[in-house]
Amino acid sequence: MPPVDVTDRIERSTGADKPIRILAKAVRRRIGPGWLRDLLHGVPLGKPLHPPVANISLGLLAAATVLDVTRSDPRAARVLIAGGLATAMPAAAAGITDWSVLHREQQRIGFVHALANLTALGLYTGSLALRLAGRERTGRALSFAALSASTVGGYLGGHMAYRQAAGANHAESVSHLVPLGWHDLCDIADLPEGRPVTRRLGYIDLFVLRAGGNVTVLADHCAHLAGPLHQGRLVSEDGTACVVCPWHGSTFRLADGAVMHGPATAPQPSFQTRIRRDGILQVRPAQT
Repeated sequence: MPPVDVTDRIERSTGADKPIRILAKAVRRRIGPGWLRDLLHGVPLGKPLHPPVANISLGLLAAATVLDVTRSDPRAARVLIAGGLATAMPAAAAGITDWSVLHREQQRIGFVHALANLTALGLYTGSLALRLAGRERTGRALSFAALSASTVGGYLGGHMAYRQAAGANHAESVSHLVPLGWHDLCDIADLPEGRPVTRRLGYIDLFVLRAGGNVTVLADHCAHLAGPLHQGRLVSEDGTACVVCPWHGSTFRLADGAVMHGPATAPQPSFQTRIRRDGILQVRPAQT
């Protein structure tokens, strides 16, 4: 029997589900829909904000450890730790915002990831305070302990990103699964008026909305965590027709799949449409 990975144990553990549920709900309530939440998710960047900001913080703190090991400039080490702690604040804000709209298994890993990083930040803060008080040796010892905690946090963060696909674009495969050119999808007469439905094209599901003589087609699985868009709400954002994912509220423009609101940061793949004379709807991937 293969050994059980510690991350698998965390994913399956339900002991922390109640505080996770309470904390996630509090974060969503505190950082409500709007420009701040979109910014923390990374919508203006077109990719998650947390990873690059966290890498800056970790890079500064790791560089301080290198100076400690080589017994180089103590003042430079203090500056690096201070910079790492300062940049950790926006990284944490972005991270907890992303975490609040993940699946429960991902949140379990993320919860321990956050605890490890909080431990590391507390140790780094103590290290900086000791250094400023002139206790360099004890300060360096705390930094080494902090680096160990941040390594655990980084490992769990990598597990979330690469094993659990948290933050990944869940609609990226669409461009690889649909060949170029026009494809028959369905009879236009079979589509209800003004109500989104799903239709199958080869290996993928499509969101299809008929409105009069116009038909909008997007990939059905949300780019955030693959929620079914055809079950979502149709809304208007500043006069622009959009669909809201029923799982976590990502909002996409119907015309081209552009992200209007997160947590999704990647656009939803869209399709061009045309109707043959015999009423068959044809689609092809929109040119990007």
